[in-house]
Amino acid sequence: MSSPDDQLASGERAKQQPAAIGRRSAWKIVISVAVVTVALGGLLWASTREGAEYYKYVDEVLADAARYQGKRLRVHGDVVGGSLESDKASLRYRFKIASRAPRRPAVINAEFHGIPPDTFKAGAEVIAAGVLASDGRLLADKIETKCPSKYEAK
Repeated sequence: MSSPDDQLASGERAKQQPAAIGRRSAWKIVISVAVVTVALGGLLWASTREGAEYYKYVDEVLADAARYQGKRLRVHGDVVGGSLESDKASLRYRFKIASRAPRRPAVINAEFHGIPPDTFKAGAEVIAAGVLASDGRLLADKIETKCPSKYEAK
């Protein structure tokens, strides 16, 4: 026969055993959540790093050109009148982009190779996406033009 002390000792063991299993399970959950969080964070960082590009106005780019050299940029401004040169045979366009009022006056040279939008012309408001070269030119691979002012409310 077992004594009351033996029964008490086995009762204590029974109470201790579920607590140990509970702690082990809690650590497994914590570690699993940490691993999933790190994995998702890594995937998000890797996927946005390559497609990330700065959206800047002309004056912002020229104020710190060294910082943006070699990086993807979307530069917002107006095509300077008389600066648009095109070689339709090679689809190469050279033009200048100026900052818009009320921003500080600044002008950046840009080059684009491809088919521009129909509304791309001197004086058009543009967003040119590309890489800033070491000589300060924007080598654009995409051009977007804003809607003409005839669509704005009067």
